[in-house]
Amino acid sequence: MAIVTISRELAALGDETAHELANLLKYRFVDKHGLEEQMKKLGVNERKIEKYDERKPNLFASLSQDRDDYLHYLKTAIFSEAGQGNRVFIGRGCTAILGDLPAVFSVFLAAPIEVRTERVKGYFHCDEHRARQIIEQSDHDRAGFHRYFFDQKWKNPSNYHLTLNTGILHPELCADIIKHALERTIDEEKETRSALMVKDRILGQQVLQRILFEKNIQVHFLEARVSSGAVTLFGVANSQATIAAAVQAAKEVPVVASVKPEIQVVQEYNIMP
Repeated sequence: MAIVTISRELAALGDETAHELANLLKYRFVDKHGLEEQMKKLGVNERKIEKYDERKPNLFASLSQDRDDYLHYLKTAIFSEAGQGNRVFIGRGCTAILGDLPAVFSVFLAAPIEVRTERVKGYFHCDEHRARQIIEQSDHDRAGFHRYFFDQKWKNPSNYHLTLNTGILHPELCADIIKHALERTIDEEKETRSALMVKDRILGQQVLQRILFEKNIQVHFLEARVSSGAVTLFGVANSQATIAAAVQAAKEVPVVASVKPEIQVVQEYNIMP
């Protein structure tokens, strides 16, 4: 399995490039709409998706349990697609979520502000002043989303394998360049390791689903790190009984080989609903 993740500035021809690349590689194209459909099938309502989608939440939303729910289901949808391999993802923090996998090739698409402004004027049929406002808001939202959810600087080139300027490069040429670089970066050994890592992460999401959403066990900041089916749980709970219940719930998930709790007990710990 090989995966390409594409992050992009507004009006940097991200969708056009991603479509060209997916067609060239014969990979499945995964965008906002595909991930949202999966999240809705998992039970996430449209209001919650809209509240957090590629933007930093406001103060109240950042303290809400909805925030953790959104990120859980976003990761579940992304890992589900990644587990099937040969995907081109665009946006939604996919580079941050999948970027450490050895068979992932990450790309950032940018363009000069003057070029982006002219494109936005055409997209939205607006004047230059309004186009600049739209661009500034989009950049602000995407930067805030990555900083808040992933502690990552969205435009930092060191987060990506390749950065391309679509102010001078056509999407078809960008796709050719990405394909060329991908084929010289990802090999069979990396694909095999990635497949195993994604399998573990899918299992980790299933463990979280079982504990938090099916059993409604109150472990805050819960993480499930999985290696070859062995699960280690991290988080905060208010009693040993809660930890024991979480461990039992994790053991009920098929394919889990073992469960080790590293959950800390903090008395009277509460979080906003």
